[in-house]
Amino acid sequence: MATTNNKNLTITEKVYVRVRLANEADISHIYKLFYQIHEYHNYTHLYKATESSLCDLLFKANPNPLFYGPSVLLLEVSPTPFENTKKDEKFKPVLKTFDLRATVEDKEAEEFKSKSCGDEKEDVFIAGYAFFYANYSCFYDKAGIYFESLYFRESYRKLGMGSLLFGTVASIAANNGFASVEGIVAVWNKKSYDFYVNMGVEIFDEFRYGKLVGDALQKYADKEKA
Repeated sequence: MATTNNKNLTITEKVYVRVRLANEADISHIYKLFYQIHEYHNYTHLYKATESSLCDLLFKANPNPLFYGPSVLLLEVSPTPFENTKKDEKFKPVLKTFDLRATVEDKEAEEFKSKSCGDEKEDVFIAGYAFFYANYSCFYDKAGIYFESLYFRESYRKLGMGSLLFGTVASIAANNGFASVEGIVAVWNKKSYDFYVNMGVEIFDEFRYGKLVGDALQKYADKEKA
């Protein structure tokens, strides 16, 4: 059951979910979701992307085979079942129904209404995403998947959808010959930490993440010019 009022969406009892591969028509929503995750981590001052630069990165300047270059899966929700879903040429969408233990109140529904449903449904909204790409490590003899980020809008957290989205990426890795799925786990975020451990991720406490950026990186280019 669902109701709409002043562009808000209320869903009770059941919510229908679809995970699909993002395409160029989704770029405005991807941009806003990427901004929201930076906002969640208090890193908006570091958010330099534009819709145009993201479009180039994800869709126009990405000559790599499927899932080797930067890839985004979108998780869409609807108060009504997905029917006659058209199959994506590259990735078959994953469909699931979730029984709700509490009412979902989505105050951003109109802003995140899907523009690329691939069917005639008008009540489809983007709830979250997974962003990943291939990497290579000398520990393995083939490429793995680097899981850059997973994010849900606030209305759709704690519903079990994270397991579906992460599990879909893991399935992509297993079915396409990748050696691993790996990424950064925020130690301070216990809920996130526990989530990944429960999904089977092994945490290596003896390694620490390092980054060379900004002026520290630029000085190496300046040395070459000197």
